[in-house]
Amino acid sequence: MTLYELVVPGLDERTDPRYRVADIRAADPLGADAVMAAVPAMNADADTAALAVALRALVPDPELAAGWSVVDALAAMRDLGVLLGSLKRHGIQPVTAVPEVLPVLELLGRRTDMVPRDTVHHYTAWNPPGPRRRTYTGHPMEAHLQEAVRMSFPALVAALDACARTARLEPYDPGFALALDRTAHHVQSLVDAIDLTVAHVTPEYFARTLRPYFEEIDVAGRAYLGPAAAQVPLWLVDLTLWQCDRSDPAYDAFLAESLPYALPSWREFHARHHGGVSAVSKLSAALSWESGDRIPPQLAASADSLARVLRILKSFRARHFTLARKAYRDDLRLYEEGSGGAPVALLRTLLDLTRANETLVRHTL
Repeated sequence: MTLYELVVPGLDERTDPRYRVADIRAADPLGADAVMAAVPAMNADADTAALAVALRALVPDPELAAGWSVVDALAAMRDLGVLLGSLKRHGIQPVTAVPEVLPVLELLGRRTDMVPRDTVHHYTAWNPPGPRRRTYTGHPMEAHLQEAVRMSFPALVAALDACARTARLEPYDPGFALALDRTAHHVQSLVDAIDLTVAHVTPEYFARTLRPYFEEIDVAGRAYLGPAAAQVPLWLVDLTLWQCDRSDPAYDAFLAESLPYALPSWREFHARHHGGVSAVSKLSAALSWESGDRIPPQLAASADSLARVLRILKSFRARHFTLARKAYRDDLRLYEEGSGGAPVALLRTLLDLTRANETLVRHTL
């Protein structure tokens, strides 16, 4: 049992195999361990011929792949994905170079109910640690980035559980503040993860060496983004706290593009809460009914807890914006947009929106 299963009621290895993290990491249905170990050297030499041969050698027979479990299908997509991103980094569309991979990517996408290429989940959470780790470069900074993203997933899952509880309650209910306090605790882990990134991954390494491996590829005429950290859906926390009824057109467009890369259960979370009433709006409505200089203690506690979690989100967004601005400065960047498909300016918009909601709530205290 993993941290994912411990914090999500109803989601365990019997109901959602995508949460069987240890099993997915251990799986090697393509027999790819040796090839994966050789990928960093192929990339260092920009040996596209060897990368194409490796991809072709790993492509399974579609009839065989059709019988795989979801666990094996996820592990197979993880390993094929390393070669997809490697080829594209060196200017080669992988499906063009190895057309026989197309039906397999489409089959694995259907089998796992995810996009027909690897995502951030494949690259980090489902990636085995230690000597079997799959990387593009083999550099310690790449491993640090993977670990920083990997450590954020259990915290995010726990935060979503708390957010779902918040959405079912009203600010007068003592459970409203308690659920927000739990959310704040788990979101703080995301701040710790980005601090780990800042401490161990230089902007120069990310911008010049690693970022090119996250480029989009073409699959059956449609572009699919690489396994970017931006696919970690912190926006699902935003959804219940403020975004579902206090959003911004640019953010809405980003979410529409990001949603397909989320786990199926997280897409369901979005469907349940999209168009609902946010915690900020609930609090504002409750306060509008109060008169006098003092508000009820429980309502004040809810406001304090909501302000706290928004403040932590603001801190995360400020760090993320600063980090991205360094990696995408004019003298360093190779791309106009981040690996998640959005410009750095969107991060500033998100920071401003989070700050505005935090200020609104804080002024009620």
